[in-house]
Amino acid sequence: MATRGCVDQCVSNVHLTPQLYGDRSVPPLLRMSGLSLLERSNAGVLVTDLTEQYRSAFFKRPSSREQRSWEKSLAALGEVLRDAGLGQVEVLIEQQLPLSSLRADAVLAGVHPETGKPSYVVVELKQWSAARLVPSTDDLCLVDKLDDQARLHPVAQVRRYCDCLQNFTSVLESGNYDVSGIAYLHNADDQKVVELFRLPDARAQLFTKTTRGALMEHLRRCLAPAAGGSAADFLLDSPREPSRPLMDAAADEIIDGGEFTLLDGQQVAFSLVKRAVDLSRQSDTKEVIVVSGGPGSGKSVIAAQVMGHLGRSRRSVVHATGSKSFTTTLRTVVGKRNGSVAELFKYFNSFSEAERNGLDVLICDEAHRIREISHTGEGRQIDELLDAARVPVFLLDDYQGVRPREMGSVKKISDAADARGHIVRRVDLNEQFRCGGSRAYEHWVLRLLGLEPGGPLPWTNEENFQVYVADSPQEMEDFLRVRQEAGLTARMTAGFCWGWSKPKADGTLVSDVAIGEWRRPWNVDSERSLNGAPASSLWATDPAGFGQIGCIYTAQGFEYAWNGVIFGKDLVWAGNKWRGNQTENKDTSVAARTKPAEFERLIRHTYKVLLTRGLAGTVLYSDDPDTQAMLREMVNTDIRAPWPSGDVEASPGMER
Repeated sequence: MATRGCVDQCVSNVHLTPQLYGDRSVPPLLRMSGLSLLERSNAGVLVTDLTEQYRSAFFKRPSSREQRSWEKSLAALGEVLRDAGLGQVEVLIEQQLPLSSLRADAVLAGVHPETGKPSYVVVELKQWSAARLVPSTDDLCLVDKLDDQARLHPVAQVRRYCDCLQNFTSVLESGNYDVSGIAYLHNADDQKVVELFRLPDARAQLFTKTTRGALMEHLRRCLAPAAGGSAADFLLDSPREPSRPLMDAAADEIIDGGEFTLLDGQQVAFSLVKRAVDLSRQSDTKEVIVVSGGPGSGKSVIAAQVMGHLGRSRRSVVHATGSKSFTTTLRTVVGKRNGSVAELFKYFNSFSEAERNGLDVLICDEAHRIREISHTGEGRQIDELLDAARVPVFLLDDYQGVRPREMGSVKKISDAADARGHIVRRVDLNEQFRCGGSRAYEHWVLRLLGLEPGGPLPWTNEENFQVYVADSPQEMEDFLRVRQEAGLTARMTAGFCWGWSKPKADGTLVSDVAIGEWRRPWNVDSERSLNGAPASSLWATDPAGFGQIGCIYTAQGFEYAWNGVIFGKDLVWAGNKWRGNQTENKDTSVAARTKPAEFERLIRHTYKVLLTRGLAGTVLYSDDPDTQAMLREMVNTDIRAPWPSGDVEASPGMER
């Protein structure tokens, strides 16, 4: 079965009311007619308005590069619409794609001149003056005078935006409404981008300033000279449809050849891997692909597509992680479909005696978990992984290293590859994606924990993501239980600040996490279920995991709809700053083996991981009064607001 587009938004197979998840399209930063766009641009107020809307939505200022793009490119689009007689068409500026934090530069909404039905044109604007294809590819390009970083071909980019918009917007999925795309390189002559015309696409077309007239004719075939406000409302008011859980989709992709639609940097990474594999047997130089991105950026979707493609191409590929929970879950889900495929999922310590270049590709997922020293005690683990395949691929998040002697970071992996004479290709997904959940919330967490400068910011709930502070762990649990019983996934996690007892003789878990009279057990610490509680590796995905408190090692790598996080006293707010307290942390692998500065870095990373597991919302509580007061000051939302009415139909799911 084919998997529909935008699959790194695999939040679960759910149909939710807007209040529960936010199941309407997110509004653009601004919307207006084509003529208003040009008038506001000429008046010099358009960029100011967009900047204010951006700051409100994302808690930071847009880059100067983005502001320049708005100033030049949107004016060029407005002039085209005016000259084409399409000034009444509605322009949705910086329209967020469904279930993604990616934004299309603009979506033109209007009426189709032949059918009279709503018609939409997705617009990608580029200021490039010259560009060429990356050798041996047809969907990657290099932009002159910028850098040597591979970029996705703008036609491939906008076509995927069209697929995502149509596949995840209910009213468009039937195919009865016209959705097409254009990439407009308004500073380029045809001859300066001639190689880019080698990528034909029936759904998206490339135009330059040379073909400006052809662009106007094309738009007149897609849009009538009539007001587009109703068509814009029709699109924005349509429910969006989340896709299936990632692991089920991965099973289809790997076994049956399902079809993910990768967007922007995801497709760049995939194409770089394909290219490196094709060249690997002809070259004496090894290429190493390093892909970085935060939660929900689609790293594991890239892995699934690479595995599926290479398997069908009869190339050898293995997926490895340093996470027992994640690898066990992959083996379990994929193994249900085909037991032999499950053997493709291994651990980083499986390659100490591997044949040099014995694999075409080794995908090192969760690569921030790579250890400094091999499990044999001899040599470095990163060298074993680099040697094991012709094309090593590393997928990681620089903010998820949570244990001492883990060396996985973009810099350290790149330096290790450079030292061995390998070519390193880097892809950064961090500025492009936060798929499922909220990009603004992730930035808020980084500011809250001091992982980005500027200090904590007040949070304002979004339609698609809510944050609450509970007055007690019992209130948190009650809130989450209602969601869990409604069919959503909900879990509670905590800092490692309580002991971890062995189960009683009858298999009963000991309620070690104790705050006042409230007591709950940690998740099972073994790979066998106990009295209905799931094995540790399945805590995040088995519905029976609700009721036990998860730790960093069972939560890392997974996401669920609703997330509860209990701050322990190992990280407290004191004197207007965070203070790490090693004596309160019960994780002997961390607290007893680190110096204070390293402990504080790791403990902030730990809470960053715990805080970013939720796709619909997060509930916070701190066992420390001063920290609880600070959280309450930053999050002034009412957790006791009435539960929204409406039917909920859902099944538990997970995503990373």
